[in-house]
Amino acid sequence: MDTAKLELAAHRYREAAAALDAARADLQAETVAALRQDPKRGDQAEAARITGWTREVIRLLMKAAEQEQPETP
Repeated sequence: MDTAKLELAAHRYREAAAALDAARADLQAETVAALRQDPKRGDQAEAARITGWTREVIRLLMKAAEQEQPETP
């Protein structure tokens, strides 16, 4: 069995999965940072529009971020 193409595809898949994980972490961090910066009404809706996540997902993300590292005054 020739596995060269299979190995290449598996390698590319692992690289893409790692890139997706890194991009998701970056997007989550930037969303939290943007929402913590001068918060005002409608910000969560705007973040939801930009990210494609629901406002509930945004709220859960912010709640998790607050539990991990509370905002410093």
